[in-house]
Amino acid sequence: MRHTATRNKPPIGQPLQDTHVWLTLRTLFPYLWAYRLRVLLALGCLVAAKVANVTVPVVFKHMIDGLSPGEQALALPVLLLLLYGVLRFSTSLFTELREFLFARVTQRAVRHVALEVFRHLHALSLRFHLERQTGGVSRDIERGTRSISSLISYTLYSILPTLVEISLVLGILFVKYDLGFVLITLASLTAYIVFTVSVSNWRIDIRRAVNESDSEANTKAIDSLLNYETVKYFNNEAYEAERYDRHLRKWEDAATRSQTTLSFLNLGQQAIIALGVTAMMWRAAQGVVDGQMGIGDLVLVNAFLIQLYIPLNFLGVVYREIRQALTDIERMFDLLKTHREISDAPNARELPAAPLQVDFATVEFAYDPERPILRNLDFTIPPGKTVAVVGHSGAGKSTLARLLFRFYDVTGGAVRINGLDIRQLRQNSLRAAIGIVPQDTVLFNDSIFYNIQYGRPGASPDEVFAAARAAQLHEFIESLPQKYETRVGERGLKLSGGEKQRVAIARALLKNPPILIFDEATSALDSATERAIQAQLEQAAKGRTTLIIAHRLSTVMNADEILVMQDGSIEERGTHPALLEAGGRYARMWYLQQQEQVAESA
Repeated sequence: MRHTATRNKPPIGQPLQDTHVWLTLRTLFPYLWAYRLRVLLALGCLVAAKVANVTVPVVFKHMIDGLSPGEQALALPVLLLLLYGVLRFSTSLFTELREFLFARVTQRAVRHVALEVFRHLHALSLRFHLERQTGGVSRDIERGTRSISSLISYTLYSILPTLVEISLVLGILFVKYDLGFVLITLASLTAYIVFTVSVSNWRIDIRRAVNESDSEANTKAIDSLLNYETVKYFNNEAYEAERYDRHLRKWEDAATRSQTTLSFLNLGQQAIIALGVTAMMWRAAQGVVDGQMGIGDLVLVNAFLIQLYIPLNFLGVVYREIRQALTDIERMFDLLKTHREISDAPNARELPAAPLQVDFATVEFAYDPERPILRNLDFTIPPGKTVAVVGHSGAGKSTLARLLFRFYDVTGGAVRINGLDIRQLRQNSLRAAIGIVPQDTVLFNDSIFYNIQYGRPGASPDEVFAAARAAQLHEFIESLPQKYETRVGERGLKLSGGEKQRVAIARALLKNPPILIFDEATSALDSATERAIQAQLEQAAKGRTTLIIAHRLSTVMNADEILVMQDGSIEERGTHPALLEAGGRYARMWYLQQQEQVAESA
């Protein structure tokens, strides 16, 4: 059995490791490179926009020089004015073209990643979903998909343009002026970047604490709201609010530390920018005084500085957001790296056509190795026959359904269908052949029609109505103001237990599979409704290989064979009359339930 495993996240207080950064980027890259033509065109537009942007101050310098004393003002080239306007427009034109070309790439990458994570989560084992925290997983996916867009946006619209512009400006300063301008610019940029990266890395653990406390608070809130009725039953609204607020206080403290350290980062950045600008302007002014530079050169240097430092002003924010985006994306990709406990074998085959025989061959199973559930279980459900399993709670009855659906793999023996080990069958093929009415029915927050049709999404309305009639549900639905379009609420809370159970029965009947499982299918129904539906269930089971898991023995009287389970093994087996005649555990359970029914009737 393969256990779930994820790449360990760095503990709070330590920065994200660089290897994780590159792993995350390497995982994300194929989603973007799939649209390489658009990516390359967008990068071309990015470079063109920056070339135009850097050329604007150069043209402006020549215009200033043309207006300087001693120059012929009337000889001011009209071409420079036109070129100035064209370059200004070109900067905006190529910037918008870049966004136009890359918009589809970004959104499609987000869509494909989100879809892949969603599919992967559905492919994980039941064990993972029993242990997961819905609120935390939901928030990880939400932040991860949003961060892909943020990462691409900041990289393409902030980092790359700034790097291109720095390269162009340094090249012009080196060619047109002395090395001092280049050295001052490089020193300022290096000090700015080193300070920003150092402080931002220090702040990453604070940001991670903000996110983790946010996810924890969200998990507690969702868990509390999903258990709304339980909270009300025990009058624990204040307790839940305090529990939620306890996590919110952690988030508040972390968010406050994050904001105060951000202020320190911004102040340091502004100090470096001020020193760099002062040094550059001092050198340019000195050049003008010495007659080595003109007024236009002074304007050019000033314009270059403004163009460089305005985007650098946001480098701290951009770097922090990029690192945070990488952290969020990494957490989402960790979900993709969670191994499937149950997966198809390389040579898995399709399930053979009906009729189907199910065999539990010396099956052993344990959720936890120290607590075995099933022991040496051996029985057969012949094609078209009905086998019922009864016993007290905890005997392992419902585990049979989970093993047949292959939510878990057996730890010993095998479950076979027509002689084929189900581990050698495709899961889609296996599950398509099985219909179930579970003991605890959970519905989607949608209409009754949608929840019934979910058994076979392509079914026609008439087929949905027929399934509802077979489950004794149609008249109830028709009595509702919105009929089949009535919404059932979160997890079906607007319906009673019996109504939800009948929706589940209708859904299973609509699926029309060759194998049926009724797991306490009538446990939530009153006796009258149970008797009405029992005939329909028996009718639905005809010609199908059927497993009935039941507590009420009255629902299994007509089964071809009844198995009595105790502590994970079969204690008795036979037909209803034979088991009564044997006078064993089944007979005692039968007489006890008969007395309870008499008492209820009285």
